[in-house]
Amino acid sequence: MSKKAIFDFLDRERAMPARIPLQLRRDGDWGELYGRFAAEEAKQQAGRCLDCGNPYCSWGCPLHNRIPQWLELAREGRVIEAAALCHETNPLPEICGRVCPQDRLCEGSCTLNDGFGAVTIGAVEKYIVDAALAQGWTPDLSQAPSTGKRVAIVGAGPAGLACADRLARAGIEATVFDRYEKIGGLLQFGIPTFKLERTVLDQRHEVLAGMGVQFKLGVEIGRDVSMQSLIDDFDAVFLGIGSYRYTDGKLPGQDLRNVLPALPFLVQNGRLVIGDDADGKPIAGWEDQIDLPDLRGKRVVVLGGGDTGMDCVRSAIRLGAASVQCVYRRDEANMPGSAREVANAREEGVEFLFNRQPLALLGDDAVTAVRVAETRLGEPDARGRRNAEIVPGSESELDADVVIIAFGFQPEPPEWLAAHGIAAEANGRIKVAPKPRGCAKPSSNALPYQTSNPWVFAGGDGVRGADLVVTAVQEGRDAAAGIAKLLLG
Repeated sequence: MSKKAIFDFLDRERAMPARIPLQLRRDGDWGELYGRFAAEEAKQQAGRCLDCGNPYCSWGCPLHNRIPQWLELAREGRVIEAAALCHETNPLPEICGRVCPQDRLCEGSCTLNDGFGAVTIGAVEKYIVDAALAQGWTPDLSQAPSTGKRVAIVGAGPAGLACADRLARAGIEATVFDRYEKIGGLLQFGIPTFKLERTVLDQRHEVLAGMGVQFKLGVEIGRDVSMQSLIDDFDAVFLGIGSYRYTDGKLPGQDLRNVLPALPFLVQNGRLVIGDDADGKPIAGWEDQIDLPDLRGKRVVVLGGGDTGMDCVRSAIRLGAASVQCVYRRDEANMPGSAREVANAREEGVEFLFNRQPLALLGDDAVTAVRVAETRLGEPDARGRRNAEIVPGSESELDADVVIIAFGFQPEPPEWLAAHGIAAEANGRIKVAPKPRGCAKPSSNALPYQTSNPWVFAGGDGVRGADLVVTAVQEGRDAAAGIAKLLLG
């Protein structure tokens, strides 16, 4: 790298791709908020990388992507090689480039983040893969001769797709089963299109099919196909079953009309936005459907400060709500949602009420208000986070026509799990062998992400609870390595 390139950050400021204008967002534009870099813009932003020797960005990424290396390839205009390098560590790079909270991960760890503005890693990653796929690039599987081994994957979410990609690269035939009629899981139905256009998932489906991955969609294990048949017919099974049961805050009044759980709200609204539910037919594989109220002119209150909460508040803005408030029991610094998402929501008109604990939902038939109390941060809990303590005598009421509850999600293990020797925690999370950290050796002979049934592996939200897309990708990828070791030695 030339000396001039090393110091490009001094002459060139951090920049993001152009965004959809604010008024269009408020008027209901559901297109991806951020556009795409042009080739020259991507080269310039990639050229800001210091190539600092100890790549904090790579360590800040759960996948440990080789970020400085593919940024340099992008700077040189070598997008095909850059895309191939992206895929060496990340089976779904164009998706992570769109939905990852880079401000908390790779960009948050960038050396330039303190004072100069981090390299726009996510936007360049998105550019690299989009450009390469547009030029006809496909993964090279010439070094992956067929092994004759077959693996069933339950769940076409990020963990399952990542696992399928890695198995195909190892010459192992992967067949993916999913109860939905399209791939992606919550990527397809739960993440709004202003963060991830569905054509991106369609394209990834084509790439995986071109790699030899087979898909059995609209097929539910335990209903249409038995788990026993998978164990009998395949050499191993991977479970990427996700986390769909919402955390019940047990608030008085939560059964009132127009009180909505976040996930069904996002799923059904997403179906309407992309036109898949125009005739009102049930969503395949989705039982927990709700009647979506018209939000136009309504006062909407969202309870919860995670990324799902941000998806809800920003969706409500696009649906024409008169006002949208987000209630979170801790302060902004302790908010689990992406800071960039919070900034986008605030720009679009969302009001954030921090240090507020919801106590009850009020109303006779339909909800009319939320009773809240102010909080202050007390002693840390078992995970090191400071507890939110209610301030006595601080109760107040927030007027609301619609309340959306976004307290998070927990796994709900299927009934057939225990019958096949697959143990789960009391909270529903599937038990798996831990992944060794650093150079540590496993504490037992079990392979990483192997369940108590040695021929069944698991990863993603069904193992760790609701978490980031990138951590599900990492677990699916690494579980595939364990499966390959089991089957191929």
